[in-house]
Amino acid sequence: MINEEQKRLAEAFRSMHRGPQILLLPNAWDAVSARIFEAAGFGAIGTTSGGLAWALGYPDGEQAPWNEVVAATQRITRTVRVPVTADIEGGYGETPVEVARRVADIIRAGAVGINLEDGTHAQTPIRSIEDAVARIRAAREAAAQEGVPLVINARIDLYLKHIGDDETRFAGTVQRSKAYLAAGADCIYPFGQGSLPTS
Repeated sequence: MINEEQKRLAEAFRSMHRGPQILLLPNAWDAVSARIFEAAGFGAIGTTSGGLAWALGYPDGEQAPWNEVVAATQRITRTVRVPVTADIEGGYGETPVEVARRVADIIRAGAVGINLEDGTHAQTPIRSIEDAVARIRAAREAAAQEGVPLVINARIDLYLKHIGDDETRFAGTVQRSKAYLAAGADCIYPFGQGSLPTS
């Protein structure tokens, strides 16, 4: 059940992205690791898709059953008092409608943020901008329906997947960043980018 405390945590997590200090998010894989991170003084916690999947006995890459991912996330959020953002990889759904359902599930598990990536584990290594934008919009609409100001971190995988050369990757990342922010993402994560072009 969504309550005022979850909304407060979501707003607190959003404000951490705008604060004067760099936001450091340790990646928990179960309730114990999350509790250790909270005790160490971290103000918010992320989940790691790989670590959580491995702790459940599955490989990374959306191989863990969704209901087990949700249950593990709920154990984490129930154990700590700080905001928790969940790495839900590509959204555990083939369509934006399915992604919206997954986002609602993870919000009901207590998460106040998500990491949503545009890379895939399929033959086509990255989604089209249009598909990725539709999935971000669906996530934002699901959060609005649940009444939680969810923080959506849109991960861009052009660098990770080695798509194009340095110049086209950077231009594509900028293009996707603008589109994802316009669709309702709060942050952009160009995963695998090592350095900015100098020219």
